[in-house]
Amino acid sequence: MDGPVMRLPPLDESDLSEEQEALRRSVVGTRTGLGEDVWQRGPFGVWQHAAGVGQPSCDLGAAVRFETQIPGDLREAAICTVGAFYKSKFEFAAHKAIGIAEGLSPAALDRLAKGESPGWTEGLDAVHRYTISLLEQHMVTEELHSEIVALLGHRGAVELVTTIGYYSLISLTLNAFDVQLPTDMTDPWPMR
Repeated sequence: MDGPVMRLPPLDESDLSEEQEALRRSVVGTRTGLGEDVWQRGPFGVWQHAAGVGQPSCDLGAAVRFETQIPGDLREAAICTVGAFYKSKFEFAAHKAIGIAEGLSPAALDRLAKGESPGWTEGLDAVHRYTISLLEQHMVTEELHSEIVALLGHRGAVELVTTIGYYSLISLTLNAFDVQLPTDMTDPWPMR
């Protein structure tokens, strides 16, 4: 990749503050399988510049990804819907791969990236509609909320809203700092 990977300079790893070093250990320790440099990519590369907000953000992200009762396919449907809504390249590309691993159809995710209906049914459709309603209308109807509670329970509804909010933060962070994709990710919106 030519040019900067984002609008922030990389930090000198030999000159990290205690907060930054703790953030680095936290990211590398919880995002296993993504390589030692994971903490320099995506939102983590941004948050290392403000570890005081980066660490709590990473903690919330770990809770959303690894501590909720939401089934993986439903969680990733919500996350990919958020990424597509914000046209957050890194977010969508990273979670498209995770979504496929959780059982989402690659074709459905491609349609989502194009701004089309993914064609999901049942629970996936309910989660998608709930996510879109929150993002576009900033609220959900009583009927839609009741549908999600019937699907996920009250705890799951709270977890879903938290997931949508967290990945909105991620998407906005990635977009604001123009975080570029690494070469091993496919750009869902190459003309953007």
